[in-house]
Amino acid sequence: MNSAPLTLYYRHGCSLCDEMLQGVQAMQQELGFSFHIMDVDADPALEGRYGEWVPVLCAGETELCHYFLDQTAVRRYIAAP
Repeated sequence: MNSAPLTLYYRHGCSLCDEMLQGVQAMQQELGFSFHIMDVDADPALEGRYGEWVPVLCAGETELCHYFLDQTAVRRYIAAP
Protein backbone atom coordinates (compact mmCIF):
# COMPACT_ATOMS: atom_id res chain seq x y z
CA MET A 1 0.00 0.00 0.00
CA ASN A 2 1.32 3.42 -0.98
CA SER A 3 1.62 5.67 2.07
CA ALA A 4 2.75 8.92 0.43
CA PRO A 5 0.06 11.57 0.94
CA LEU A 6 -2.00 12.92 -1.91
CA THR A 7 -2.32 16.63 -2.61
CA LEU A 8 -5.50 18.28 -3.77
CA TYR A 9 -4.85 21.59 -5.53
CA TYR A 10 -8.01 23.51 -4.81
CA ARG A 11 -9.65 26.90 -5.26
CA HIS A 12 -12.27 28.29 -2.87
CA GLY A 13 -15.60 28.96 -4.57
CA CYS A 14 -14.96 26.31 -7.25
CA SER A 15 -17.83 23.81 -7.48
CA LEU A 16 -15.66 21.18 -9.19
CA CYS A 17 -13.11 21.57 -6.38
CA ASP A 18 -15.81 21.06 -3.76
CA GLU A 19 -17.07 17.94 -5.55
CA MET A 20 -13.59 16.45 -5.78
CA LEU A 21 -12.88 17.27 -2.13
CA GLN A 22 -16.04 15.43 -1.06
CA GLY A 23 -15.10 12.43 -3.19
CA VAL A 24 -11.53 12.32 -1.88
CA GLN A 25 -12.77 12.57 1.71
CA ALA A 26 -15.17 9.66 1.12
CA MET A 27 -12.37 7.57 -0.38
CA GLN A 28 -10.07 8.51 2.50
CA GLN A 29 -12.59 7.14 5.00
CA GLU A 30 -12.79 3.91 3.03
CA LEU A 31 -9.10 3.42 2.20
CA GLY A 32 -7.32 5.23 5.03
CA PHE A 33 -4.84 7.34 3.02
CA SER A 34 -3.72 10.84 3.94
CA PHE A 35 -4.05 13.95 1.82
CA HIS A 36 -3.69 17.66 2.16
CA ILE A 37 -5.26 20.62 0.40
CA MET A 38 -3.30 23.39 -1.28
CA ASP A 39 -5.12 26.61 -2.13
CA VAL A 40 -3.73 27.60 -5.53
CA ASP A 41 -4.78 31.22 -5.02
CA ALA A 42 -2.63 31.50 -1.88
CA ASP A 43 0.61 30.90 -3.82
CA PRO A 44 1.44 32.68 -7.10
CA ALA A 45 3.61 29.76 -8.24
CA LEU A 46 0.74 27.29 -7.78
CA GLU A 47 -1.72 29.66 -9.44
CA GLY A 48 0.63 29.94 -12.39
CA ARG A 49 1.14 26.19 -12.59
CA TYR A 50 -2.47 25.06 -12.17
CA GLY A 51 -4.49 28.14 -13.14
CA GLU A 52 -7.83 26.98 -14.48
CA TRP A 53 -6.92 23.27 -14.30
CA VAL A 54 -8.19 22.94 -10.72
CA PRO A 55 -9.07 20.77 -9.05
CA VAL A 56 -6.00 18.61 -9.52
CA LEU A 57 -5.21 15.56 -7.39
CA CYS A 58 -1.55 14.60 -7.31
CA ALA A 59 0.68 11.95 -5.78
CA GLY A 60 3.96 13.78 -5.48
CA GLU A 61 4.60 15.21 -8.95
CA THR A 62 2.29 12.70 -10.63
CA GLU A 63 -1.16 13.97 -11.57
CA LEU A 64 -3.81 11.37 -10.82
CA CYS A 65 -6.73 13.40 -12.14
CA HIS A 66 -8.06 16.89 -12.73
CA TYR A 67 -11.55 18.40 -12.92
CA PHE A 68 -13.22 15.12 -11.85
CA LEU A 69 -12.15 12.45 -9.36
CA ASP A 70 -10.81 9.33 -11.04
CA GLN A 71 -11.45 6.71 -8.37
CA THR A 72 -9.73 4.02 -10.41
CA ALA A 73 -6.50 6.03 -10.60
CA VAL A 74 -6.61 6.76 -6.86
CA ARG A 75 -7.26 3.10 -5.99
CA ARG A 76 -4.44 2.01 -8.31
CA TYR A 77 -2.05 4.47 -6.66
CA ILE A 78 -3.05 3.47 -3.12
CA ALA A 79 -2.71 -0.25 -3.92
CA ALA A 80 0.75 0.13 -5.51
CA PRO A 81 3.70 -1.19 -3.48
